[in-house]
Amino acid sequence: MLRPDPLRDVVLIVDDAPENLSILHTLLDRSGYTVLVATDGAGALDRARRLPPDLILLDAVMPGIDGFETCRQLKEDLQTRTIPVVFMTGLTETEHILQGFQAGGVDYITKPIRPAEVMVRIASHLRNSRLVVQTRAAMDAAGQAVVAVDPNGDVLWMTPLALSWLRSSLDAHGRLPAELCSWLHDALEAPEVRPFELMAASEQLVVSRLRPGAQDEELLLIQCKAGSPGPAALMQAFRLTPREADVLYWVALGKTNRDIADILGMSPRTANKHLEHVFEKLGVETRTSAARMALNVVTRRSMQ
Repeated sequence: MLRPDPLRDVVLIVDDAPENLSILHTLLDRSGYTVLVATDGAGALDRARRLPPDLILLDAVMPGIDGFETCRQLKEDLQTRTIPVVFMTGLTETEHILQGFQAGGVDYITKPIRPAEVMVRIASHLRNSRLVVQTRAAMDAAGQAVVAVDPNGDVLWMTPLALSWLRSSLDAHGRLPAELCSWLHDALEAPEVRPFELMAASEQLVVSRLRPGAQDEELLLIQCKAGSPGPAALMQAFRLTPREADVLYWVALGKTNRDIADILGMSPRTANKHLEHVFEKLGVETRTSAARMALNVVTRRSMQ
């Protein structure tokens, strides 16, 4: 699903009270935001996954899946994990406030809502989020496979290239493999620890600490081991985007568009569109010709 307007920040409001939805929708719309709404936790999860918003205003107390559980599920999904969640509720006891932050919220607004306060907090969190997004986009554009994790090894975010390499190695909750988490623990204690080698997605990968990130993030750099073929080499050789390089890599391994779509988490139609762009950049018309050119890059790398 396409974003309604790429120049407007998208805010998802989740509240089971129609009057609250109406007030907030009007307030945000007049302030220039694109507004999505959901009246329960299940609806919020569905909307956030189909069209990830830039920020979520989430009521804590709702029938069915309450706001705390909704937030926990959002933070368990790599697609929605980085969306800032601001809780809204009439619960003001310390234990409820702590529960919101423990579930993954970044802020807590008490009801009745004060419009000026809401708008200032939304603007602040969107500003912070935008800086993070721009940093990741710069890394992605540079063809870097970077993963941000917390000290326990939980993945906070990763660039598309890193995801394409590590997808098959992550567990159901998006955590890094146990052996890599163990290495990270050692690396935090002793910075001179050697880089970690991992076999994933038919790649021999080398993982090293890049630098500490913001808010207890650890940034890990993922690279293909010297002599090992990979999308990064194809991206550099043919001036491809990270996604185009991923598609060409799997074409060279004999995968169909449907296989590639499943591996990379996209639709077959999207995979085909990326492949069309690859053909254009390589100046070829068939998968066989594209695969041959990709394999030539692999051969040159292995001889270096």
